[in-house]
Amino acid sequence: MKRRSYVYLLPFLVLMSVSSAASRVAYTRPGFMMKIPTSSTTQAPYLFRTGFGIELHRFDPFNSAKGIYFDMELGKNFTLGFSSVQTADSTAPALLGKTGYTPPVEFGFHLQQRVYTYNNVSLSLGLQDIVFQNAETSGGSGLSLDPEQLSFFVVVSSEKDLGKYHLSTFMGFGSGGFAPADTIKALSTSEEISSSTPEVTTSGGTKSGVFVGVIMNTPYLKKWGGIDIVGEFDGTGINVGLRIPLTSDYRLNLGFTHIEKLPDWKSRYWKGHPGITLGFDMAVPRGFKKGSGRSGRPSPLTRGQLKLPATGQYETLSSSMDSTLAMADFAVHTVRDSMNMLRNEMRNLMVQLAAIEQQSQFLEDSLLSMKLSRNVDEKNMNEAMRHLSRSLRYFYAGDYRAALQEVESALDLNPNMALAYARRGSIYYKLGDTQRATINWNLALRLDPEYDDVRNILKALHENRLNSTSIVEE
Repeated sequence: MKRRSYVYLLPFLVLMSVSSAASRVAYTRPGFMMKIPTSSTTQAPYLFRTGFGIELHRFDPFNSAKGIYFDMELGKNFTLGFSSVQTADSTAPALLGKTGYTPPVEFGFHLQQRVYTYNNVSLSLGLQDIVFQNAETSGGSGLSLDPEQLSFFVVVSSEKDLGKYHLSTFMGFGSGGFAPADTIKALSTSEEISSSTPEVTTSGGTKSGVFVGVIMNTPYLKKWGGIDIVGEFDGTGINVGLRIPLTSDYRLNLGFTHIEKLPDWKSRYWKGHPGITLGFDMAVPRGFKKGSGRSGRPSPLTRGQLKLPATGQYETLSSSMDSTLAMADFAVHTVRDSMNMLRNEMRNLMVQLAAIEQQSQFLEDSLLSMKLSRNVDEKNMNEAMRHLSRSLRYFYAGDYRAALQEVESALDLNPNMALAYARRGSIYYKLGDTQRATINWNLALRLDPEYDDVRNILKALHENRLNSTSIVEE
């Protein structure tokens, strides 16, 4: 329902602008300052903005300038604005209400293009106050272009966070309306009564000038975007004001224009006259995802959304966060992910190192075991050879039972001795057990295939000539 109200209100305001509005009234140009243009590193947080402004120049008799406006940011950083103004009566105060003078209605167009951004700095170019006046001429009434108001400008902006505050500064150079203002010749009361036309003296020299401005966004009424404090020098005078949020989409604008000329408040109206400014604006915010926490405030200092590549989530960030800060945030997330991966790799390496240490300990124990086993084998071999030596003495002494016992002791110590099996085979043969003798000789030959003596014994046994030889004793 709220969005529908915007749709119905827009054509109403556009139709109203045909009758009155002002290019020279504060708060009626694109941007968020009173009269100077602005620039920003980010896209405007609204689809379009519209509203009205009034400058009060005198209460008795009453004299004011009033106007309405409409502006929106199109694609490729291009901003288009329209304003319509009915200027104040420039007649001398004594003649106000007597001359029947009707101030002309002005129709103004404003064009602006952001051409460069770097970190928190942006640069914009534009044309301001392409003004057409609806004035009476010798040829009748109609619209005529006022070239004196046409202003080409260049503006540079800078944005910075100061704790809970956000400061935007603007500095630029422009022509036309940014040139030094015309000055008025002081008139006496008699002169005012006798003259119905304003007398001004134009300042010679340049038709261009510089302008500067600041806007401070404060945390007051933060839920609706915060109160903005505005201060500027527009090339002709100093303007100060406040932008107070009524809701997240509506703002009340207050201020004083050309405060340095307040002592001339009761003088008749002229270009650059001091005034009290009242205004109201409405902004239609761009669409944002639900749950973002965005209020939709129509302010250049609004908190917008940025989708972080590292997380894929919509985060609420300051509009002053430019592309460099966004890349820094992405780099932080990337480094964080890299650190997590590195931590996992280190954990895996520690596990692998522990496994290698365990394996190394196992190999060390195995080597020690092999050394101990080798030492045992060497000790057993030596002991076994001593038993075989004693068995040989018993064998030649004819004590075959004692020789067999010594051979059995040797085989207990080392069961892989071919010599011991050959000796036991010879002992069994002497004891008359040819079958056991043959088994042991075959065991010896199996352990040592190169044991030619045993092979010769088995061959002789097979040829039944073993008794005729002394091979067994040998």
